Amino acid sequence: MSLAIFDIDGTLIQGSSERMFWHYLIRCGKQGPKQIFSYLMFLFRYLPTGIYSIKKNKAYLTGLHVKQVETLADIFVTERLIFCLYKPAVQRLKRHLERGDTVVLVSGTLNFLAHALADHLGVKQVYATVCSQKNDFFLARPVKIHPFNRTKLDLTLQLAHKLKFKMADTLAYGNSSHDLPLLSAVGTPVVVRPDANLLKVARKLKWEIVGERK
Repeated sequence: MSLAIFDIDGTLIQGSSERMFWHYLIRCGKQGPKQIFSYLMFLFRYLPTGIYSIKKNKAYLTGLHVKQVETLADIFVTERLIFCLYKPAVQRLKRHLERGDTVVLVSGTLNFLAHALADHLGVKQVYATVCSQKNDFFLARPVKIHPFNRTKLDLTLQLAHKLKFKMADTLAYGNSSHDLPLLSAVGTPVVVRPDANLLKVARKLKWEIVGERK
């Protein structure tokens, strides 16, 4: 048996699950002046620290009740997100589950979105972005955990050690050049509809490619 790590956005899902959920929150009337102001202020404060700070900006959740947002996320995944699944990647995931492999979702998307999707797919372990909160409400502060780029690799190394898997026996599925640190560290890297930079690397290193962007 092996350890199989799956990215979500662009790999299992066609597009960005978080962006789609944000649009869903707008339609549900959960994005008002407080959320917009908090989002812009976060950008103003943290953008000088680097472009990656944009991906850590979850301040549009500021002031929203955690349980209410999680409930909306469950509905969103069931009614909308599952129709954006990329079938070839999902088929690979199902195959791993059938073989008895340990499948884990490791993604920069929101933790509650990733868990809701994992429940639908039958996956029991998830590592995703954990937002700051206090007294059951989201805060306009940097995220606590953000599996992105090198951090995604670090989390996988910890997980493999904990579960007693060697990285040489681990598979990783990703779609972005930001997944390169992880893909380069596992025994079997698989790229799914990769971006231009990742496609170039995958072809050079003869990694398996599942689908290509048009």
